[in-house]
Amino acid sequence: MDLGEVVSGRLAIGVGCRKGTSAESIVRQVEAATVGLAPAVGLFTIEDKRGEAGLCKAAESLALPLVFLSRDALSAMADRIATPSSAAFARFGIPSVAEAAALAAFAGRARLIVPRRAEGGVTVAVAEEILP
Repeated sequence: MDLGEVVSGRLAIGVGCRKGTSAESIVRQVEAATVGLAPAVGLFTIEDKRGEAGLCKAAESLALPLVFLSRDALSAMADRIATPSSAAFARFGIPSVAEAAALAAFAGRARLIVPRRAEGGVTVAVAEEILP
């Protein structure tokens, strides 16, 4: 981090999941990844997941907005990905869903504080906003 940058404390949670994953599984993974962290501004994922009932219900349960980002927005984060996902690349042509979505939530002005965690068909990553 550059000395002129300030961490804002605002957090974004990037989420990826297999089709048909339950809301309970997603909530469990989000809660495990964010233990002890400040509340997040929302859940962020790839626009291809629009209509995934589990994601929508998980966001409701967590009382967080669910934001869908374009493949281009996620692809723009490629050089910042800590743990690339071969599954994300095979399916969407991008190196990550969860990490890229968390970083893209703040238009790339962020740093990963929780790299991708994957379990039970759910991936979660957390990024913290950095202000210039």
